[in-house]
Amino acid sequence: QVQLVESGGGLVQPGGSLRLSCAASGTFYSINGMGWYRQVPGKKRELVAFITTEKRTEYDESVKGRFTISKDNDKNTVDLQMNILEPEDTAVYYCNADALISDMRWHSYWGQGTQVTVSS
Repeated sequence: QVQLVESGGGLVQPGGSLRLSCAASGTFYSINGMGWYRQVPGKKRELVAFITTEKRTEYDESVKGRFTISKDNDKNTVDLQMNILEPEDTAVYYCNADALISDMRWHSYWGQGTQVTVSS
């Protein structure tokens, strides 16, 4: 019922920048908070950044000052601007959104993931 499509991953050198985008589509009444998570093999998925409909943000300590999350409530999109990238940022990045659907309950949805590789 809700699809999240991510774009913008790729290979970048240390110190470089990438911008990830995620768009929600499908059948839903409303999208609430949206966020970005990342996962490396053998480790659990972790929160990178989160933004509410009121534009309140939360960041993992490791990305504060380097990453910026933004959200367009009208278009149901969320972006993650990643600057000064480090090899430790290498991971699969997943978009997440909470959506109100036909059962009048909030459900959490995930995108398919996009690979970000930081390497020289």
